[in-house]
Amino acid sequence: MKLRWKSFELKFKYPFTISKGTKTHQPTLIVELEHMGLKGYGEAPAITYYNISTAKMEEDLKAKQAIIERFALTDPGRFWHFLHHLLPQNPFLVCALDIAAWDLYGKLRRQPVFRLIGDESANGPLTDYTIGIDNIPKMVEKMKEKPWPVYKIKLGTREDVEIIKELRKHTESIFRIDANAAWNAEDALEKIMVFKDLGVELIEQPLAKDDWDGMKWLMERSPLPLIADESCVSEQDVAKCGGYFHGINIKLTKCSGFTPALRMIRDARKRNLKIMVGAMNECSIGSAAIAHLRPLIDFVDMDGPLLLEEDLATGLGFAEGHVQFEPIPGFGITPNPQLFESV
Repeated sequence: MKLRWKSFELKFKYPFTISKGTKTHQPTLIVELEHMGLKGYGEAPAITYYNISTAKMEEDLKAKQAIIERFALTDPGRFWHFLHHLLPQNPFLVCALDIAAWDLYGKLRRQPVFRLIGDESANGPLTDYTIGIDNIPKMVEKMKEKPWPVYKIKLGTREDVEIIKELRKHTESIFRIDANAAWNAEDALEKIMVFKDLGVELIEQPLAKDDWDGMKWLMERSPLPLIADESCVSEQDVAKCGGYFHGINIKLTKCSGFTPALRMIRDARKRNLKIMVGAMNECSIGSAAIAHLRPLIDFVDMDGPLLLEEDLATGLGFAEGHVQFEPIPGFGITPNPQLFESV
């Protein structure tokens, strides 16, 4: 195989604000694996909260490039295990390479990835569209600008209830709330009791990621489903979340790729947990991998390409929550021709 990579700073259409802070750009790493004239592409956004930068990913790639290129790609699962041991401290980079391997493997097998994992149809749940924290009139403006059947509303302010009440005046769409661990248990329950009558479908990560006692207390009382995000990073966290959450949000970048995400989905199903697969503001390259998992899950949050001013690939489309792509080999996207021009 041949390996190439490049880092990008993708600008958001609006500053992206959650309870942890604001950013105007999303740093991301794109990798390319080439074999027998075919190319597969993967992506890993860098997230400050998890202390992994694109610079660190590039540093590790430079150190391990020759070893990676010598691997004989016969099965993406074997490749993931190889990478997992080769790069044990960098799950984000493992994710990018794993996604690229699945894309390449699909092209080698002449099949779209969703068929390789056992699905005949690429249909799945509607994706939500995220409204980041802002002043209330601006949040209303963002929502009106993008009519959508399901909104994910970022909360974690003193005005949380007022925000949802005001947004509800302007749409009948479903609301999902993501507090990004900003609440305590008592405040969370008080807000949830209001939200249950305002068309809210679920609450994502209401409490701090390690507040298990608080989550147990809240889960026993909440009339709305509670979905783990920061509390569910890797495979071993699925079992831990049972009894504390009604479901989990799997992020490909955090769990280290498409391969472990498949295992997490199967494990969660056995435990009767609801399953969301979520985005970390990927462009279409990373988002396409999420799209192929939709037949296996209950909720999806893959609006990264809609939030960014610039995309790095074509082939993935969105229409009122529906995700569209051609059932062609791999993940069905085509990177921009100039993607690696300066590499």
